[in-house]
Amino acid sequence: MERHFDEELKRLNTDLLKMAALAEVAIYKSVESLKNRDKELAETVVEEDSKIDELELVIEERAIDLLALRQPMARDLRFITTGMKINAEVERIADLAVNIAQRVFELADKPLLKPLIDIPKLAGVARKMVKGAIDAFVNRDEDLAKKIILSDPEADNLRNLVQQELINDYMLKDSTTAPRAVPLLLIARHLERICDHATNIAEDVIYMVKAKIVRHRTEKIRDNHR
Repeated sequence: MERHFDEELKRLNTDLLKMAALAEVAIYKSVESLKNRDKELAETVVEEDSKIDELELVIEERAIDLLALRQPMARDLRFITTGMKINAEVERIADLAVNIAQRVFELADKPLLKPLIDIPKLAGVARKMVKGAIDAFVNRDEDLAKKIILSDPEADNLRNLVQQELINDYMLKDSTTAPRAVPLLLIARHLERICDHATNIAEDVIYMVKAKIVRHRTEKIRDNHR
């Protein structure tokens, strides 16, 4: 019985990894579709989201069954409940990648307002944070989870740079640039929100490993690393 339970936990872990990998690919494809103004690639991001949605339901049902039938205690209980939270966070990350792809449809037939510099940087931070947060979960790595939390201000700064440039250098100077600027503003916001979800995962990992709640208390982590 105990061995079967361990196998079920491993299966849950594997499915979460698979779902996170699909979300990472969605982020990559959505930003590549923006860089190349590729509507077909953007469409694949939208279409493939159904796979992530289906996997989310499978993981949720499996986790609920484990809680109801196995009545896990302590560490196993924290693993399953954390897995459920991460499941929801990853699904939201994938939805944000879809949002980016949908903005590409608005921009694909128009010349880019400016060379893309900070948005690809922000996308790189987002993908790194998502991968790091999932790695922290798989390896029960508190230190890596803290590093992810400490990365979030970088994402905020890049989002702010995009916002300031598009508003101050383009929209305020020439209102006709708005149809090309607003989708880019939204894309930067979507990427920054992906980083927020990665931070949430990292906070949940710390709870799983240490039974310590750090959500809404991340300033203490930042202060300790200064």
